[in-house]
Parts: sequence; structure tokens; C-alpha cells
Amino acid sequence: MAPRALTICCDIVRWIPVVFITAIIVWSYYAYVVQMCFFTVESIAEKVIYLLIYHPILVLFLWSYGKTIFAPIGAVPRQFYLSKSDADKMSRETVEGQKAILVNVAKDLPVLNRTQSGSPRYCEKCHCVKPDRCHHCSVCGQCVLKMDHHCPWVNNCVGFSNYKFFVLFLGYGLLYCFYVAATSLQYFILFWKSGVSKDMGHFHILFLFFVAVMFGISLISLFGYHCYLTACNRSTLESFRAPIFQSGPDKNGFSLGKFNNFTEVFGVDKKLWFIPVFTSAGDGISYPTRTIDLDSDGLLADRQRWMEEGGESDGGEKPGSYGTHENGGFNLA
Repeated sequence: MAPRALTICCDIVRWIPVVFITAIIVWSYYAYVVQMCFFTVESIAEKVIYLLIYHPILVLFLWSYGKTIFAPIGAVPRQFYLSKSDADKMSRETVEGQKAILVNVAKDLPVLNRTQSGSPRYCEKCHCVKPDRCHHCSVCGQCVLKMDHHCPWVNNCVGFSNYKFFVLFLGYGLLYCFYVAATSLQYFILFWKSGVSKDMGHFHILFLFFVAVMFGISLISLFGYHCYLTACNRSTLESFRAPIFQSGPDKNGFSLGKFNNFTEVFGVDKKLWFIPVFTSAGDGISYPTRTIDLDSDGLLADRQRWMEEGGESDGGEKPGSYGTHENGGFNLA
């Protein structure tokens, strides 16, 4: 009974950062719309313009935040899990014996990443062979496809299923803060110069500007960093520890060029790039890798077809997913 109660308490505590961010957004809406636009701004035209621009930004911000929070965690498919007999053997075998079991299990699976010893990556807690770019989250208690990190501010793992939403959340959050700070600046200066006032509306607007600037500054570096990761086709975990292929570690192993890297996360439909709907390419299990040996036009043609077909090429395979990664390139022979 006690462990169950502890689990419930931990689950409640994990929602505190989300509740805090939500409360800040709700208060900022009151401060901006009611106190500033309705009670402070005198020009009707200025009120209308401010509100017409503010609300679409707010909707996109909240939409992407909600999608990041409630997107299901990308779970590992059943075929990657060891049978009960193999899992029991893993606990008794030597290192070489474990490697032999994993190689046998993984021989028909689309996995390229390896451990330092050259063995397929294995999760001892989930008893599964880890798909490429997959990692175990100790907070969520399961392996997560293309795990980037666990974010307490969304109470969810950021990975394949919601990385696009997370980047949009950061971008629209930054835009929201910038817009609020820019439009409230003149009233902030006016009230700051007028000195102490008993009008609570003045306090709301002063504090609104400070909060928008503070959160905006913190979001600039975070959003910029994830834009860089998207352009390089890396996760946060991969930026600290390069994925290992049969040829060795390669931090750019999954990079296909900046535009292709971008479309892998945001999809090929330009109309949906900045809308918080899922358009990421592939299935989160296997990924095309960079190539030096292949003709670049042929690679891009295969890549485009794979994207247009929702991440599946002929026979259900992805271009470059079932070969060997050698000499910094990917050979399909």
C-alpha cells in the first residue's frame, strides 16, 4: 500500500511545473488582455490590432504545449522484446554469451546502433533490444523511441512522437514573450517613470513586462539549441554521446543535410510545418543515415519517396536502414 501511495504522490508532484507554467499563462492573459488592452490602451485601433495578433500566437503556443504534454510516449514494438527464455538466459550468461543472444535476436531487426563492445544495445529493465536512437527513461519507466530528454516542464518524455511539438512550443513561447514584451514596453516605461502607484493595473503591466523578458531570455538559448539539433539531426542525448555504428562512433551518422534533417522532424508538407499536428517522417524505429559512397541524387530521390509515403519505402524498408554503416558512409551492398 505504501509504494502505491508514494507513486501517486510522485505523480502529483511531477505535475507541479505544468501547473506553474499554466498559471503564468493564465495570469499573463488577464494582465495583457484585461489590464493592458481594455483598461490602459486608449486607442480603439491599437486595442484591436494588439488583440488580433495576440490571440493567434496564444492559440498556437497553447496548442503546441498541450500536444507536447499529452502526446503518447513512443513505445518500442513487441518484436524488439526478448522472449522469456532469452531474457532468463541473459541474466545467467557471460558477456560473450549475452552478446551472442542479442546478435541472434537482432539479426532480423532494423538496428544499426551498437554498444562499445559491438553488441546490439539492450535494455535490462525492459528486456528489449533498443531500436536506433531509443533510450530508457527512468522517470517514465520505459524505453522511448528517439528519446531527446525528459522534460519536467511538460511532464513527459520528448522524443519521436512529440519532438516537433516541443520545438514549436519553444518557438511560439519565445514569440509570445517577445510580442508581449514589445507591445507592453511603452506602458512599462510610462508607469516606471511615474513612480509608485496604488493602481494594481500598473503593477500587473510592470510585472508582465518583467516576466515576458525573463522567460524570453531563457527561451532564446533553448530554442536556438534545439534548432541547431534539428538542423544536425541529433537528439540532446546524441549531442553528448555520439551514436555508435559498426564502424564506430559518428555524431553525424543520421545527418542527411539541413533541409532533409528539418523535414524528418517537420515533414514534407510545407503548409503543416508550423502547425502542431504530427507530420514527422518514419516510424521512429529505424532511420536513414548519411552517405558518402552513394550518388547524392539517388539518395535524395529515395529520401523524398520515403517521406511522401509516410516513412515507408518499397517492401516496408527505409532507404539506408538495412545496410552497414562503414567508413563514415552507408553502403547498401
